[in-house]
Amino acid sequence: MVPDVSTGSDSRGLIAYLFGPGRRDEHTNPHIVAAWDMNGAPDPGRDPAATYSQLARRLDHHVDLRTRELGGKKPPQHVWHCPVRTAPGDRYLTDTEWAEVARRVVHATGIAPDGDERACRWIAVRHANDHIHLMATTVRADGRRPRTHQDGRRAQAECRRIETEFGLRRLKSGDLTAPRTPTSAERAKAERQGQTVTARQWLRERAYAVAAAVHTEADYFTVLQSLGIKVKTRLGPESGDVIGYSLAAPGDTNSAGEPIWYGGSKLAPDLSINRLRERLPDQEVADRPRFAADPAAPWQHTIAAIQMAHTALDSDDDTAAQGQLAAFGDALYNIASATPGPHRTELRAAATAFNRARRSATRADHQAAHALRQAAKELAYASNEPGGLAIALLFATVHLARAAAKWHEQRGHQQQAAAADEAFRHLQAGYQQAAAPVLEVLTHRAPRAETTRRFEKDLRAAIPDDADRIMADPSWPALTTTLARAEANGNNVRRLLSELGSQRQQSNAEYPAETLNWRVIAQPNRRTQAARSRSSISKTTSVLTTPRASASPVTRKSSRLS
Repeated sequence: MVPDVSTGSDSRGLIAYLFGPGRRDEHTNPHIVAAWDMNGAPDPGRDPAATYSQLARRLDHHVDLRTRELGGKKPPQHVWHCPVRTAPGDRYLTDTEWAEVARRVVHATGIAPDGDERACRWIAVRHANDHIHLMATTVRADGRRPRTHQDGRRAQAECRRIETEFGLRRLKSGDLTAPRTPTSAERAKAERQGQTVTARQWLRERAYAVAAAVHTEADYFTVLQSLGIKVKTRLGPESGDVIGYSLAAPGDTNSAGEPIWYGGSKLAPDLSINRLRERLPDQEVADRPRFAADPAAPWQHTIAAIQMAHTALDSDDDTAAQGQLAAFGDALYNIASATPGPHRTELRAAATAFNRARRSATRADHQAAHALRQAAKELAYASNEPGGLAIALLFATVHLARAAAKWHEQRGHQQQAAAADEAFRHLQAGYQQAAAPVLEVLTHRAPRAETTRRFEKDLRAAIPDDADRIMADPSWPALTTTLARAEANGNNVRRLLSELGSQRQQSNAEYPAETLNWRVIAQPNRRTQAARSRSSISKTTSVLTTPRASASPVTRKSSRLS
């Protein structure tokens, strides 16, 4: 059962909608099922003599009194509106049951506490099988405004109790960090235009994807505009700095042909300008790490950062863990864009699903996740995909998503846990699509029996407790191929197995050979590392031996785009 509290200032307009045919003629048999006074509330749905204006005057009675006291000025946002909807698949409630639901919700939210004769006037209108609309005017008989602080959260809590008592599906409670859901008008507009998502949802996804890839606030706005999205910034009256922004989707206009704007915070709480700045610190182009010399480095760094994030979820520092989850949400967008193949659809779906899991009421320490965020940003600009490293990265994301679901569940974050679990299922499906053909090729290229027996000895010496389980795994032949390649690249197999076998989750991995296979692939190439090290020493020596007189000052150019 889902309540959705909002406020407005047009009581008659809302009444006309509630008793009207609906935007798509979906309203059938609209009528009042409960009210502050059933005898005093004209019902335009059942009484032919009743009109919208009559009902509005009765509801607005105390508002009008208060307006006269204020010298003709109506109290702001005096119309309170709360649809309450049962979950898909629930049985249809009777009018009597909906009336009880209505009375309990207005009591819980402070609109009309039980026994309070001076409470606000309210009605509950049913015009469909699966929901009612609660409407109230928020001025009491004594002229005061009701105490509706955290009315949305209180309505949710009461709906959880009603679900239990009525035998309805138990939904997950939120913590007020979820993004705004599209309105029925937005959904209807998308349907008329043949779109599968609303403009609000489309903009949200683009904003998240761009924020994940760019380095600065200026780049964020520039890239959004390059996608055809209109950007409007709000400047401080004194400083002239940007203090807010709004976006409009291409071609999304109102009846007057004007763009329909959505503020960043209205798209999602962590897309506000202040939340963006927490994870988009301004930095110079010269300060950005570049991995042009080794195309594998961005992938290896992202895998290592994801493993660090996994460790953070096991720590006692919830703010650091929440920061890692926010960074992981960004990383998923970049991984999807950098990983080609048919499994990209699953990766994009995982990024969208994880958006609900990337934030909670726990404040995020974004600095703690700097390594993951920066590695993922470099991945967005990686020149190519170095073979099995992409699958090793997907394998790491699967395990982090599962750990994120567990972390949220342990803290009672029900909606976030469900979102992380959904992302896990998409990532798992994407990983399986990508990994199966690669594992098959590795299996067919297994080394000779003599080499395999040598690797068996190395395995028993390095990981004696899990050696039998690893060799019994169907992916053991694939692992031997990967070990042979690692050895050819300058790695000591026994030492490598010892290092990787001691990592977390190896002993209880469901497929230990498969797990080891991707961990071996993710290791840096020893020969490439040595070559890079020699190159670095040579460059450093050259700089240090350069005469001071020949050195010239370096002027950094700003990376901002105007």
